Amino acid sequence: MTLTDSRVQRTSDMPGASDPHTRTRTEVAAGVRGRRVVCAVVAFATVWQAARAASMRAARGAAGTVRPAGVLVLLAATVGLGVGFALGWVEWLIAGMTGAALLAMSVPFLFGARAYEVELVLPRDRVSAGQHVAAEVIVRNRGRGIALPGRMDVPIGDAATPGGRLVEFGVPLLRPGHTITQDLHIPPLPRGIVTVGPATTVRSDPIGILRREHAFDDMRDLYVHPRTVALPSTSAGLIRDLDGSPTRRLVDADMSFHAIREYASGDSRRHIHWKSTAKTGRLMVRQYEESRRSRMAVILGLAVGEYADGDEFELAVSCAASLGLRAIGDARDLDIVVGAEIPRAVKGRLRAIRRVSAASRRTMLDGFSGVGRLENTMHVAEVCRLAVESPERLSVAFVVVGSIVPLPQLRHAALAFGSDTAVVAIVCDEGAHPGMRRIGDLTVVTVATLEDLSGLLLRGAAS
Repeated sequence: MTLTDSRVQRTSDMPGASDPHTRTRTEVAAGVRGRRVVCAVVAFATVWQAARAASMRAARGAAGTVRPAGVLVLLAATVGLGVGFALGWVEWLIAGMTGAALLAMSVPFLFGARAYEVELVLPRDRVSAGQHVAAEVIVRNRGRGIALPGRMDVPIGDAATPGGRLVEFGVPLLRPGHTITQDLHIPPLPRGIVTVGPATTVRSDPIGILRREHAFDDMRDLYVHPRTVALPSTSAGLIRDLDGSPTRRLVDADMSFHAIREYASGDSRRHIHWKSTAKTGRLMVRQYEESRRSRMAVILGLAVGEYADGDEFELAVSCAASLGLRAIGDARDLDIVVGAEIPRAVKGRLRAIRRVSAASRRTMLDGFSGVGRLENTMHVAEVCRLAVESPERLSVAFVVVGSIVPLPQLRHAALAFGSDTAVVAIVCDEGAHPGMRRIGDLTVVTVATLEDLSGLLLRGAAS
C-alpha cells in the first residue's frame, strides 16, 4: 500500500466523513450563518441611514429654531454645568442652571404653530399699476387647546424685486375654534405678476431664544396691469370701416368698384360693362379695389439696450396695451408680438418671438403684466421680420420702441412689412418733445407721457 492509499483510507475511516446527512447539516448551518450575517449588515445599514437622516433633519430644525441668543444661552448652560460639576464651582453651576431654565421656559412658546387655519382673501386679483389693494387674512384656531399669541408674516412679491415687501401683524391669544380677521393693506405695486403669500406663522419667546416658523399653502397671484389711456376709435387702426376696407390693390372681383378697363383674355363675362362696351365698341370690364378686413399688429421690443431706463420701458408697455385695448374695443383682428428669451449659447443662430393672447381685454392685459426686458433677445427689426411671416396680411402695424433705437433701425424695421401696410413707430422718450413726423412711408410718433399718445394719434388720423 502506497502513501497516497493510506491517506485515502484514513480519511475514509473518519467518523461521518462518508455520511451525506452530516455534510448536508454542515452546509445548511453555514448557509444560515451567512444569511444572518447579511441580514445583520443590511439591518445595520438601514438603521444607520435612518438615524443619519433623522439627525440631519434634527440639525436643520435646530438650526432654524435656535436663534443667536439661544446659541449663547445653550453654550452658557452646557459650559456652566460641565465646569460647575467638574470643579465644584457654585457660580458656574448657577449660570448653567439659569441658562437651562431659560431654554426650558422658551420651549412652550413654540407650540401651536400648526394649530392655525389661515385664509387669504383678495377682493380683486387684477389691478392697474399704482392702485391700492385691501385684502384680508382670516386666522382660525382649529386645535383643541388655547393658542398662545404669535406673529403672522405675509410676503408680498419677492423682497429682492421692486415693490416686494413683508407685512407683519400680531395674532392674539385664540381659544379653540375662535377666528379673527386682520386687514392686509397692499400698497401700490408696479406692473407685474405679484405673489401674495404664503402666510407664515412665527412663534417665539419674549427673549428671542427660540423661534419656529410654519408656512401655509394658501397663495394668491395678483396681476398688476399696466396703465392705459383711452384712445379715439378712429386712431386704433387708422381705418374706419367695419366689415372691410378698400386697399390700393386692384382685383377683378370684389365689392368696391374702381374703374372700367378693356377686356383681357381670361376675364369673366359676368363683369363686362355693357354700356361702356356699346359706347367704345370694345369689350370693357369692371375693375375693383381689393377689400379685406383690417388686421392690426402691435410689436413691442423687449431688448434691454433699446430703452434708457425702466420707466421708459413701462411707458412703452402702457402704449402697447392702450393700442391693444382700442383694437379689441373696435373688434379688430389683432396680433401682439414681443421678443422671446433666447439661450446665450445659441444667440445669433436662433430666432424666436412670442405672441401675447388678444382673445379678450383681460387675457391681453394679463399677458402684458408678465412681459419684461430681456438681455438675450432679438432687436425690434428682427422681431418685425418674424411677425410678418404670418399668413395673415396686415393693414397697420404699430412698432413700440424706446429712445435708444436709432431712426435708421426704425426704417429698416418698417421695410419688413408690405407696401400696403401702414407702419407707425411709437418712440417712447420721456425727455423729448411730443410730436409726429413722416419719413417716407413711415410715421414716427414721439411720446413723453402716456397722455400724449391719444392726441397725437387723433391728429394723425385726421390728417
